[in-house]
Amino acid sequence: MATAADDAYVEQVHDLVGQIPPGRVMTYGLIAEVLADRARAAGRAPQGGPRQVGRAMAAGGDVPWWRVVDAAGNPPAQHRTRALTDLRAEGAPLTPDGGRVRVRAAVWFPEQ
Repeated sequence: MATAADDAYVEQVHDLVGQIPPGRVMTYGLIAEVLADRARAAGRAPQGGPRQVGRAMAAGGDVPWWRVVDAAGNPPAQHRTRALTDLRAEGAPLTPDGGRVRVRAAVWFPEQ
């Protein structure tokens, strides 16, 4: 059963993902770190890690989900083809084989 805190975390994840510019990406872990830093700055305890970010993304919503990849640059396995198509169309830097994002070249940090 989802709690109000869970719902708030999903909203925070979706809000941050919605800010990722086209052609750029964030990893699940980076999203968790940014949200943890924001929570600490507000005097709250951090709420989740990369897995919780994944669960929040799986909750659905109108966000650019294809811009969230794992640390190796892989999009969600079940939506790999569509994600890579969208990333390619946005000009995200992909590996030579086109199978994943070159995270170092594409990573986006909020408040840049």
